[in-house]
Amino acid sequence: MLASSASAQLYRDPDAPVAKRAADIVSRMTLEEKAAQMQNAAPGIERLGIPPYDYWNEALHGVARSGEATVFPQAIGMAATFDRDLMHLEGRTVAVEGRAKYNQAQREKNYDRYYGLTFWSPNINIFRDPRWGRGQETLGEDPYLTGTLATEFIKGVQGDDPHYLEAVATPKHYAVHSGPEPLRHGFNVDPSPRDMSETYLPAFRRTITQGKAESLMCAYNAVGGTAACANSHLLQDILRDDWGFSGFVTSDCGAIDDILNGHHNATSMAQAAAMAVKAGTDTGCDFKDEMLSLPEAVKKGYIDESQMDRALERLFAARIRLGMFDPADRVPFSSIPISADHSPEHKALALRAARESIVLLKNDGALPLAAGAQKIAVVGPTATALIGLEGNYNGTPVGAVLPLDGIEQTFGKDRVSYAQGAPFTESVPVMVPRTAFPGGLTATFYNNADFSGDPVATRQVPAIDVNWAGIDPAPGVDPKTFSVRWSGRIAPPAAGDYEFELQTRRRCDVGNGSERYTIHIEGVPDQQVEMKCNKRDQTFEPMKVHFDDTTPRAFSVEFAHQSSRASDITFAWKAPLGALRAEAVETAKDADVVVAFVGLNAWLEGEEMQLEIPGFDGGDRTSIALPAAQRKLLDALEATGKPVVIVLQSGSAIALGDANMRAKAVLQAWYPGEQGGRAIADILSGKTNPSGRLPVTFYQSTDELPPFTDYAMKGRTYRYFDGKVEYPFGHGLSYTQFGYSGLKLTPSVKAGDPQTVSVTIRNDGKVAGDEVAQLYLSVPGRPATPIRSLKGYNRVHLAPGESRTVSFKLDPRDLAFADDKGVMRVTQSAYRLWVGGGQPDTGAPGVSGSFDVTGSIALPR
Repeated sequence: MLASSASAQLYRDPDAPVAKRAADIVSRMTLEEKAAQMQNAAPGIERLGIPPYDYWNEALHGVARSGEATVFPQAIGMAATFDRDLMHLEGRTVAVEGRAKYNQAQREKNYDRYYGLTFWSPNINIFRDPRWGRGQETLGEDPYLTGTLATEFIKGVQGDDPHYLEAVATPKHYAVHSGPEPLRHGFNVDPSPRDMSETYLPAFRRTITQGKAESLMCAYNAVGGTAACANSHLLQDILRDDWGFSGFVTSDCGAIDDILNGHHNATSMAQAAAMAVKAGTDTGCDFKDEMLSLPEAVKKGYIDESQMDRALERLFAARIRLGMFDPADRVPFSSIPISADHSPEHKALALRAARESIVLLKNDGALPLAAGAQKIAVVGPTATALIGLEGNYNGTPVGAVLPLDGIEQTFGKDRVSYAQGAPFTESVPVMVPRTAFPGGLTATFYNNADFSGDPVATRQVPAIDVNWAGIDPAPGVDPKTFSVRWSGRIAPPAAGDYEFELQTRRRCDVGNGSERYTIHIEGVPDQQVEMKCNKRDQTFEPMKVHFDDTTPRAFSVEFAHQSSRASDITFAWKAPLGALRAEAVETAKDADVVVAFVGLNAWLEGEEMQLEIPGFDGGDRTSIALPAAQRKLLDALEATGKPVVIVLQSGSAIALGDANMRAKAVLQAWYPGEQGGRAIADILSGKTNPSGRLPVTFYQSTDELPPFTDYAMKGRTYRYFDGKVEYPFGHGLSYTQFGYSGLKLTPSVKAGDPQTVSVTIRNDGKVAGDEVAQLYLSVPGRPATPIRSLKGYNRVHLAPGESRTVSFKLDPRDLAFADDKGVMRVTQSAYRLWVGGGQPDTGAPGVSGSFDVTGSIALPR
């Protein structure tokens, strides 16, 4: 029943209990209003003083998609830091910058998507198979590492105020979700109870019971035949009853539609929405107004209105705890100014994160590079690619440092030469490199879409590769309506056939705006293209050009934009592979050392994309080998006889094969965020001692792995795979050496009691560095348990000759392993333990020990 509007508005009383306030506000809504409030884009209700609110916001590695923000390394890179404190600080940065953006948006009455306080992060699905394109968004393949890092991130985001949440974190995608991307809307997963308890659920359990996450996102896939967002066993029996979750659940985007059209668990949208809400999904990320069918569901008896009320009370309890209905002076975060966004302190933190995330995989003495007269050839497609820093689900990285620029700043521009060498893959155009524009380009901006009047800004740029999402393209330029002309000269590396296009991959996103461009190359007919913002399936023929020679020619690109959102823009080509490779070889021959930047980007691996080319399928990978064009580049560079240092940039494992054997050093830099180029240069120069560790296994190939669609953990990840690998989970080298001694533990503990372990670590080298001590546990006599499992880690900084004792506390759940019914049990067994700089038997330093557990105990689910 609708409460009288004349009655006291209890929900406006900041001193009243949150639950009563939420119940009061919900009681005042009509049935139709209730349904509308259960969409991610909830409209305002003016008579109740409820402003519009969109629950959809992203903060995977910094606040995303709302303009300038601090861009940290992609999540997989953050996992490589093995640094709980850093993850907490990243969460704090998200909270502060999210509040700064929210406060500014409220002042401007901007209620758009990506300006709220409910962040759909972190992604804590287990990266069980290296072919999954979204694995880059996760914290790796290990449930303990994933859960502990995610818990600190969540605590940082939500804050520790006793009355208010600074923001809301949302671990996702619950549960058992890790590809394949092309199948995700109808895919059913039926894992064993052991795998559920041992691998797929522990990180979620930890983020709820210890991290106290206020929200959670349910997945696209079905589990045991029932869609995850309609699965009462997952959402009620486990999440709420067993783990005590009291927050709200949001669906993944379109997942309620999947209940009907993907999994066929329902016969109508009204029934699908009812099933979701009854199971425990409180709000839908709706593409087809799924939740608006709930009034029909009530009328048909699929759901009671009281069950909608329960969901709405959870949603409004969160908004109340965020302070959205309280006076600003009562909410401690309401005064955070927009100037707190991307502050100098946050930029410094992004640099620290990038430095800690980089993993030194191999070093035959080539690194650090000599500080003297070495000439450095920088080669490869990732060296100047902005997307190679960003990853996906990212903010706009204002002031980003590209790898080539970082190396030039560190070693001196006169010592560094550059050649692109290859595309990422020969099937997809790559950015036209700065070497093709002798003298650079002039960018001239106009505050209109027709290049009329006086320009408002000019800039000198080396190439055309920009991300202007949510920011002014240049000072004084209107991001909604502008035009820009890049002009200069273009010189191909060799005669031959070329194809050119302007890539605007985010396009103008929404609405009825448009973007158009004209490419002019002297002696060639212009190419003119117009793109409509509301058409997502537009395809355009590239501009095909034959160059008879390498003479520079007059060149320009004119780009006009009319839309509420700006684009990212890349001027790309398909150049003759032999010409690019030959240019790189000549560059290498004139150098003392070659630094080869190779890898992938988030336009090749990622979330459900329309891409089917050799090695890639819809965002996933069909091969983990480096794409052929880049393999041939490495072969040619190594054939010069010059020492080659490989820097990999990717969101997942890449198998280098023979190139790995021939390289003098290999770094894994992931998608390292806005300060990635500076961090890589710091590692190469020795200014920073590398300390990252692999959060995933680098297999030799996928030949020994089970099929991608098989969710059984047998034969997957370091915990169950017993074959040879290129680089193991936990691996990472340093420019110094560490030693371990003095292992102490209790020889025998009773089931249900904790075990305390300590060890002394010494820096035996000549330079300071961070060691990441890792504790692994195994139970050799207990059937079907993992080969070993990470159960502790500790990052410690040591000066040369310095020693420090570190301790680990293993609680009963750390000592428990699942039985065939999925019950976590501590049983009478002999446990083997290792503490070291990586896994045992991998060459990492460390010490081993053993202890006994007496008795047996079953732990709560």
